[in-house]
Amino acid sequence: MTDHTVKAYDRELKALADAIRDTGGLVRHMVVDALESIAAADVARALDVVAMSARVASLQRQIESDAMLTIARRAPVADDLREVVSAIRIAGDLGRVGAHAQEIARRTVKTASMTRAPRAIVGLRHMGALADELLKDALDAYAARDAERARSAWMRDADLDSLEGSVFSDLLNEMIEDPRAISFCANVMSVSKAIERIGDHATNIAETVMYLITGVTVEDDRPRGRGMASLDPVVAADDF
Repeated sequence: MTDHTVKAYDRELKALADAIRDTGGLVRHMVVDALESIAAADVARALDVVAMSARVASLQRQIESDAMLTIARRAPVADDLREVVSAIRIAGDLGRVGAHAQEIARRTVKTASMTRAPRAIVGLRHMGALADELLKDALDAYAARDAERARSAWMRDADLDSLEGSVFSDLLNEMIEDPRAISFCANVMSVSKAIERIGDHATNIAETVMYLITGVTVEDDRPRGRGMASLDPVVAADDF
């Protein structure tokens, strides 16, 4: 390649990485806002999240299109090919995270007038904080090309599984103790599953980062949490 071509190629790869960074930031914002909306029964905030989902879908399509154009123009191999393929994979996972955030926001609209269960919301806050942390660490590992940080995020998905188990148990207890909250708790169960799926996509991103850096696909079985995690309150019950 000529020097001019190499520089243009480098710009294309950097543009893909920058687009992943920007999309990741938007998706994390959606997740946080969606969870805050259901915690506060904030329908307006939830509707903002729903509106943002179209932007995420557009960014995902643009990344995938740009990546395919780069493959067609440059016929990348080895490290460069992994860069392009990884961008496509990560964009897909970010798109799914955005879809789950939208799902949570829609549950806010549905449950805003229902009898609420404060303990269940505390559990969701724990789950949401951990899911966002995993997503942040996976994206930071991508930006820094840090395989160890990616593996750390990959390992901690088991903690999120355990938190989901705790939330599920709390929800069942709430349903028994207060039948008026059954409808709300049933919706929160769906929210907790959406958060767990967000963690799965963060784990996918971490696996992609490890593949990008090492050239080796992760063969190990993913760690899975099976026990109940401790849920010390992070907010006071009277905040709800």
